[in-house]
Amino acid sequence: MRCAAYLLSVALASAQPLTAAAAEIDFIKSLAGNWNGAGTVLTRIGSNPINVNCSFATTAGAFDFSMKGNCRGLLVIRKAVSADLKVNGDRYTGTYVGPSGLPSALSGSRRGNAINLSVRWPRPVNGDRNASMTIEKVGAEGLRLRTVDRDPATGKTVVTSNIDLRRQ
Repeated sequence: MRCAAYLLSVALASAQPLTAAAAEIDFIKSLAGNWNGAGTVLTRIGSNPINVNCSFATTAGAFDFSMKGNCRGLLVIRKAVSADLKVNGDRYTGTYVGPSGLPSALSGSRRGNAINLSVRWPRPVNGDRNASMTIEKVGAEGLRLRTVDRDPATGKTVVTSNIDLRRQ
């Protein structure tokens, strides 16, 4: 009887990582598709926000996903934006290429419907090289992309981009 109980506990313990991996795969795959929407972007803390319209195509594999798109602001400025993430267990790592065109390092994990990432910019932005980014699934057809940085003058956090997208 003890042997059976032991084998059952080992089987349940080894199944938990598989269940977690399946949950991540399902979540990643739910992000695949074409997305369009609008939001605001600060070019630097203290500046006026710029209204942007964005479109993204997102592809998803079993343990990775990629977002590639464009955001347009002030009617004439168009910038390519992309993020490529890989999943290992419950950790997400990858790169983000924003308006500067330089790749930034991403790392973090998912909590509920949001992937919370630390951003390491390739050069100082708003006084340092660190920020945070959230990729959040909002309902079945929505996606929110948000970056937050720290104001070097006050130490307070500031939303530097907030873009709400809808599945097309």
